[in-house]
Amino acid sequence: MTGVRRNLPSSQGLAALEALARLGSVTAAAQELSLTQSAVSRQLQALEVQLGVELFIRRAKRVSLTSAGARYAEEVRRALDVLGNAALRLQTNPEGGTLNLAILPTFGMRWLLPRLPRFGRAHPDVTVNMNTRLAQFDFANSDMDAALSFGSGDWPDCRSMLLEKEAVLPMASPEFLAASPVKHASDMKRLPLLHIQTRPDAWQDWFMAQGVETRGFAGTRYDQFSTILQAARHGLGVALLPEYLAREEEAEGRLNVVFGTPCPSRGSYYLVWPREKDNTPALAAFRGWLKEEIEGEDLLPR
Repeated sequence: MTGVRRNLPSSQGLAALEALARLGSVTAAAQELSLTQSAVSRQLQALEVQLGVELFIRRAKRVSLTSAGARYAEEVRRALDVLGNAALRLQTNPEGGTLNLAILPTFGMRWLLPRLPRFGRAHPDVTVNMNTRLAQFDFANSDMDAALSFGSGDWPDCRSMLLEKEAVLPMASPEFLAASPVKHASDMKRLPLLHIQTRPDAWQDWFMAQGVETRGFAGTRYDQFSTILQAARHGLGVALLPEYLAREEEAEGRLNVVFGTPCPSRGSYYLVWPREKDNTPALAAFRGWLKEEIEGEDLLPR
């Protein structure tokens, strides 16, 4: 490791490379970095000489990146982001710990956020930064310490803790049901069904659980539960919603259960973290608090 660090390029050269790649010209990079164009050009040249790889294409007064330079600039950008976030965490919370948490938009907002004030009171020295995302988390190329995710709990090189099993209910607006009453599960086949992209087999599983044979489904598809909720509220069809969402919508009078009882999903919600961060103090405190929250809720009458 010592030899690797000895050959690290200067931070000024890396910053110049990243700015050039993002802004597209030495002039713009110099303006952002508050340097002269010649100073930026010298840093780029020194970087190329030190690495011994052709990073730039120079034509007349224009400098652009080679394919190798573009790939390297992307890695440099991620590394600089990690360093910048580390500095921000140190400045905002120098005495306590910081947890960078990736959250699923709807589950994070509806399930975690209402509980989070209790964590703040129990651990005032820990700062929780949250970043919503739909794509699969990538701990190797981000500064995330943990993630809320939906799945089977077996992510490679990670540990996980079960937060909540998912069961779904078909929900629709009162106005929609008044116009399209449902007496039996088979009646649902003639209704417009709303699909969520992350649960492609959800409707098939639901109909199988009701003992109804089906062959494919028409309907519209949505990438988030927040949008499928709006579609159901406005009478566009029937949505299969996780029970924690369905009960809230029902209590507020926005949506009604169309038919049946909760049907288990193929996955559950988990807290996931990389093995190498297992003993990080802020993450350990967060896991311990979540465990107490879940165990406490399991003891409550339902």
